[in-house]
Amino acid sequence: MAVLGLSTAFSPPRGSWIAVRLRHGATGRSSGGLSLRRSAAAAVAVRAEVSFVDGDEAKRLVAEEGYTVLDVRDRRQYERAHVRASAHVPLYIENEDNDIGTIIKRQAHNNFAGLFYGLSFTKLNRDFTKTVRSKFSPESKLLVVCQEGLRSTAAADALEREGFQNLACITSGLQTLKPGTFETIGKAELQNAGKAGLVTIQGKISIVLGTILITLLLLITVFPDQAEQIFESAGIKL
Repeated sequence: MAVLGLSTAFSPPRGSWIAVRLRHGATGRSSGGLSLRRSAAAAVAVRAEVSFVDGDEAKRLVAEEGYTVLDVRDRRQYERAHVRASAHVPLYIENEDNDIGTIIKRQAHNNFAGLFYGLSFTKLNRDFTKTVRSKFSPESKLLVVCQEGLRSTAAADALEREGFQNLACITSGLQTLKPGTFETIGKAELQNAGKAGLVTIQGKISIVLGTILITLLLLITVFPDQAEQIFESAGIKL
């Protein structure tokens, strides 16, 4: 097997390469060295390296190079905020299976990660590459994005193995973008679309609790008799 590295002269981002593999049939020696038999079949496999870019380069790829944004986040994050004119094919989809094991795991997830962080209970989308292929040709230029950069990396790797040649990802995901990098749709800022649940209001909760504690302290200090009566009526002894 011969492997030949060639630098790309077409539009993928800088740093990409192509590995061309030639699988030969039987070979024979001639006086001049090795030669291929005419009946040998040569198969060529082309793989393109995925490029990782920052927000500014990602913006340039879309604006100048004609890349399409492929958003692979789950439905909830996509609905909170997404790049206008982006395509949405989630790498993970909501897991609504009803077997007993899944039900227990979903309940545990929803009581913690779902409640505090607003994360969906998901499973791998088995039709991910099939769906992408139905929307784009392998020659399409795709900027694959997610919130933190992990899912987009996995998605790009899966697409690269399916023959897609022009792939780029944002290093560390959409959370690293500066406000206004892309025109967006949704109620949240694109870089904050991964934040949901109680963690988004923990600051407000702390303010409310702090106010209550200060009020109680002032009540006990300034009006001790009235405070004692209030606590006793509530069954609390000071």
